[in-house]
Amino acid sequence: MCGIVGAVAERNITAILVEGLKRLEYRGYDSAGVAVYSNDEKLERRRRPGKVSELEQALAEEALVGRLGIAHTRWATHGAPCERNAHPHFSGDLAVVHNGIIENHEALREQLIALGYVFTSDTDTEVIAHLLNHKLKDLRDLTVALKATVKELHGAYGLAVISAQQPDRLVAARSGSPLVIGLGMGENFLASDQLALRQVTDRFMYLEEGDIAEIRRDSVQIWDVTGKAVERQSVQYSDGAEAADKGEYRHYMLKEIHEQPSVVQRTLEGRLSQSQVLVQAFGPQAAELFAKVRNVQIVACGTSYHAGMVARYWLEELAGIPCQVEVASEFRYRKVVVQADTLFVTISQSGETADTLAALRNAKELGYLASLAICNVGISSLVRESDLTLLTQAGREIGVASTKAFTTQLVGLLLLTLSLGQVRGTLAKGVEATLVEELRRLPTRLGEALAMDSIVEKVAELFAEKNHTLFLGRGAQFPVAMEGALKLKEISYIHAEAYPAGELKHGPLALVDNDMPVVTVAPNNELLEKLKSNLQEVRARGGQLVVFADEKAGMTNGEGTHVVQMPHIHDILSPILYTIPLQLLSYYVAVLKGTDVDQPRNLAKSVTVE
Repeated sequence: MCGIVGAVAERNITAILVEGLKRLEYRGYDSAGVAVYSNDEKLERRRRPGKVSELEQALAEEALVGRLGIAHTRWATHGAPCERNAHPHFSGDLAVVHNGIIENHEALREQLIALGYVFTSDTDTEVIAHLLNHKLKDLRDLTVALKATVKELHGAYGLAVISAQQPDRLVAARSGSPLVIGLGMGENFLASDQLALRQVTDRFMYLEEGDIAEIRRDSVQIWDVTGKAVERQSVQYSDGAEAADKGEYRHYMLKEIHEQPSVVQRTLEGRLSQSQVLVQAFGPQAAELFAKVRNVQIVACGTSYHAGMVARYWLEELAGIPCQVEVASEFRYRKVVVQADTLFVTISQSGETADTLAALRNAKELGYLASLAICNVGISSLVRESDLTLLTQAGREIGVASTKAFTTQLVGLLLLTLSLGQVRGTLAKGVEATLVEELRRLPTRLGEALAMDSIVEKVAELFAEKNHTLFLGRGAQFPVAMEGALKLKEISYIHAEAYPAGELKHGPLALVDNDMPVVTVAPNNELLEKLKSNLQEVRARGGQLVVFADEKAGMTNGEGTHVVQMPHIHDILSPILYTIPLQLLSYYVAVLKGTDVDQPRNLAKSVTVE
């Protein structure tokens, strides 16, 4: 989850490296560091705990100037967030930055200590630096030494290395952690995300699993996992980097919440006919494959897992297809019994989520019918390795707490549900045409929900002094309640749990009192009356209720009950709409609490390690 930036050029690249780190800070912000081959013909570095701004201040006080360098912003895995554990790590006259986890670092550390190497950090990364240094003594060539080094590493890594012995190059390796090369004129760059390099280039080359790269000022060479020299296709981007700018908003998260009507509109564009979903939006073979599907297995993590849980209700109710949903980190480590003709669906914002990607790779060995990725990044590993793809069009999401990625995933999953039902002929008459029309209206409905911004901000004041919250939902709203609880705990640090409302009396009711607010989503559906009964149980115990209710649900404010009227919407689409106020609630509570909304403690955006 760490951020990597590298550059080799004919100009001072320190400012480029630091700007790249700023753009990658969503990936980790426990510490930051930079190393360059300076004009004094030696490697120099600056490292600081905390955010990139701390490193920037250190460079303002003591500048670094050089034409070759690497930089890193860290999300701590091995070793506390402190300067000695910050990257880059040195060994002799070479420097290394690393994203990932080296699983055999302890055994390698013992071997290297026996060889006389002294460790100055608690990280697994320093093992790489010393091992590479050891290989370089015999092999002499930095690229050759890196190829030999990675053969002894077990785990996941994205690596960037420079050496004072060979200051004409930057070398890199990818295994389980993404890396992209930025192509310039007389200069080239490296990063863990192309966003870091958009200020210097719009042309990129993505390393594939097992690749080794040697990046010079005027050339790039790549070798694949077998050691064969290969060429990787370059991609040119024409879209702007506006996502890196908060614009008029105080935080990226608020900006991204308010972008949801437009990104949902983009996700729907070109995928709907007058009355049907265009099945070919999933790929040219989609219709043929979908006709064979008898079961669906969804695997995802975090927010994406919640999207998958909503989809289970849709797939079984609308398309009549049995569906299982599982957390990727559990799925990949258990013995799985695969039902015949099962479509394996993965969901990920980044497409580089380590557990989800590993689950996909495992699934390929288990006999699934086909794999489908619902993802926001078209050049990601998950997309490249799946049989079918539906790209959500959320654009770059900077805030660590996912918002617009979630709603576009839900839209994509509903398109999948309707496509499967359409091809298999299992949709009830008129359902698809009705829902297609409702989907066309969805961006407007989301805009109406966002117009309640000031109302939700006022409700947030009820949580300013609270430390615990319960979220309740029924049916497809239960995963929405789970997502609401996750958002609140992520950015406000309030302990929050979600339950199916019918489970309240089976234990959680013991927690309810005046200091435990209970948040509920209440669309106007067949479960409404049962939900109202559950809410009476809360009020009878003195609990404070916050209810986001359909305007036709007949619910009003009362003592200890705060009702926010929601626009009426078709019940199938209600999970998407009711997500909006829960996102706003968590945002405004976090602002009141004074937390770091965009970069909450201990978290990072793209979880590319286990």
